[in-house]
Amino acid sequence: MEEEAKIKEAPQKGLRQRKTSLADSLDLEAGKVFITASHSSKGWKTTLFLAFQSIGIVYGDIGTSPMYVFSSIFVDGIHNTDDILGVLSLMIYTIVALPMLKYVFIVLHANDNGNGGAFALYSLICRHAKVSLIPNQQPEDMQLSNYTLETPSKLKGIKNLKQKLENSYFARVMLILITMLGTSMVIGDGIFTPAMSVLSAVSGISTSLGEGAVLGITIVILIFLFYMQRFGTDKVGLSFAPILVVWFALISGIGLYNLIKHDTVALRAFNPKCIYDYFKRNGFKKGWLSLSGIFLCITGSEAMFADLGHFSVKAIQISFSFVTFPAILIAYIGQAAFLRKFPEQVSNTFYACIPEHLYWPTFVIAVLASIIASQAMISGAFSIISQAQTLGCFPRVKIVHTSTKHRGQVYIPEINFMFMIACIVVSVAFKTSANMSNAYGIAVVCDMIITSFLVAFIILVIWKKSIWLVALFLPFGCIELLYLSSQMTKFTKGGFVPLVLAFFLTALMGIWHYVQKERYMFELNNKVSAESLAKLVTKPNINRIPGIGLLYSELVQGIPPIFPHFIANIPAIHSVFLFVSIKAIPIATVASEERFLFHHMEPRDHRIFRCVVRLGYKDELGDHVEFESQLVQHLKEFITQTQEIIMHETEAARNVEQAPISPTIKNEVAQISQGYPINDTLDEEGKYRTSSKSSDSITLSGVAKSSTFSSSHVNRVEKEIEFIEKAMEKGVVYLLGEAEVVADPKSFIFNKIVVNYAYSFLRKNFRQRDKMMAIPRNRLVKVGMTYEI
Repeated sequence: MEEEAKIKEAPQKGLRQRKTSLADSLDLEAGKVFITASHSSKGWKTTLFLAFQSIGIVYGDIGTSPMYVFSSIFVDGIHNTDDILGVLSLMIYTIVALPMLKYVFIVLHANDNGNGGAFALYSLICRHAKVSLIPNQQPEDMQLSNYTLETPSKLKGIKNLKQKLENSYFARVMLILITMLGTSMVIGDGIFTPAMSVLSAVSGISTSLGEGAVLGITIVILIFLFYMQRFGTDKVGLSFAPILVVWFALISGIGLYNLIKHDTVALRAFNPKCIYDYFKRNGFKKGWLSLSGIFLCITGSEAMFADLGHFSVKAIQISFSFVTFPAILIAYIGQAAFLRKFPEQVSNTFYACIPEHLYWPTFVIAVLASIIASQAMISGAFSIISQAQTLGCFPRVKIVHTSTKHRGQVYIPEINFMFMIACIVVSVAFKTSANMSNAYGIAVVCDMIITSFLVAFIILVIWKKSIWLVALFLPFGCIELLYLSSQMTKFTKGGFVPLVLAFFLTALMGIWHYVQKERYMFELNNKVSAESLAKLVTKPNINRIPGIGLLYSELVQGIPPIFPHFIANIPAIHSVFLFVSIKAIPIATVASEERFLFHHMEPRDHRIFRCVVRLGYKDELGDHVEFESQLVQHLKEFITQTQEIIMHETEAARNVEQAPISPTIKNEVAQISQGYPINDTLDEEGKYRTSSKSSDSITLSGVAKSSTFSSSHVNRVEKEIEFIEKAMEKGVVYLLGEAEVVADPKSFIFNKIVVNYAYSFLRKNFRQRDKMMAIPRNRLVKVGMTYEI
């Protein structure tokens, strides 16, 4: 490990302040790290505008729940009108406890730089504890402007908990599996929400057209809905909010109408004694079973956290507290007042309680609202799949960024087609929204429980709150567990479908992540040493050819073992050669000026570099033209900056007569002089014709010698940049190692099944790495190699 060089502010006018390390714990030089200023807090006008937009994106699911909740609770009819008050009271306090208190006031604050969801929580935990299964963490990552860290807790109990988690491989595996399971539940919700919402909306015409026609119209709407995904939510986002505002105005207005006209006694449901009377009258078992239907009144609450990245915490808090919360509350109270007078209408409560002159306008708005509700969950599913893929937990799929304003708005063609087929199958299988309600709530409540677990861990370890505050948060999890236990009674009636789907998706993600981790460990354990690399590239039979060569590898800590394989098959190296690693960082975005890290490999006159390209889970690599331009530009800046740092250090040492030079700077100057001799010229291959002076001959006392060094420094930098530009003109060639991963013959049979069959199937049927990176085929070279894991 080389000693880290100290960075001083550049004395020259116009030179930007930089933070750069010439050597670090992973033998990697930081090419350029600018600390960007934190964003100023948004003004109230911007916050209110975001709050307005969030109405159309976030609340479609929970806002359309009044269409089917009462019919899902009283499946066998209403036998006692007082039960309506008990059920309404349960609904009121469920909405207050979970969406309002838990999500709006607690969970929204457990965000990762403004981004929500299970993988955002996992990323937040990974930054504060060493829980990642892939050992590619680097100290330089913590210098990123978005890589915010809290001060470690000094409480002994919390420190012990964190250490036990970091030291337990089983606990770290369980943590990533729980995160994957939570993500799978949201994906399942993204499949059931469109089918449930559209079926419920179209059921308003079931009496006139029949069940078959309703199903047919639902399928047509679903096909149209998924066809429209390719245009992106940004194209129609502004039109969503006005429709949902009209929707919330309608359901709250209809609710007030029914409350005033039919029975104001429904307001007694605010008295929690109604809940006690309800369970006393029906018995605990019957009351407990009804909880599975009552829970449907808060489906969609998880969207507030999952879609947080598009808006802000204040915007979500304002829109829910002042629009969504009162609107759905009044809608349920009005329906309860209507049912107390017309209990026989419970199977079609929503449409039956609409005043006659508002029936068709409400039907049209209901269909539009259900489409919007579907859009929100589908977009959320796309976002979390994109996050999972970036963090190595999902097979490669094509990610299309549909908005230049919001990086989180993405479209995934393959997943979109699978969602469409799944939604149609689910609709045909369940036929009615009442049947589908048996399966709909399970995925949502499971995701809520997992979110509660992860947030409780964050409160304790990251926020450093006492165990008593965590205990105050746990009742939310207990309520959710109670609802889950009721939902599980419908397991055989269709409740198994989302669970089977979730476990299948978790297994898929788990298999992919396991093999990716083992593949990385194989490369790490078999990496090429610096000495071996120097011997390999200096062999007389190795030719240098014009241009820039990029060898891709996931390894960030050395030279991948496939490089000697390349040399054995193609005994040539480009005049500028880079080992490139695309690394996922556990944050949402990495600033463009902070993405590239470089290290100059020995021998320096061969111009071989290592480059780590750091991306957040919302970032995109861009097309090859943009990527090549950025990489070469940062490489030139790296060369310039490295030379400037050494020059500034030497000038600072010159100011003190006979000042001693730090070993790091002397070593760097010696290496540079050995690689770039003073007053020499480059040949066609980019090598210097004469040998350089030894490091012992370099002294930094005396104005004349320092001036010579400064002049030669400028000359060297200009020549190097000119050489790289000429290499760029010759073209960039991409080198990919097609590593075939197979199970070790001595490994267990389970490992052989996972690696040789399951992973192999996924790798062959999902996108290949060169297609993911949009590499031109005429500039791609592949060499195969077998990894035994």
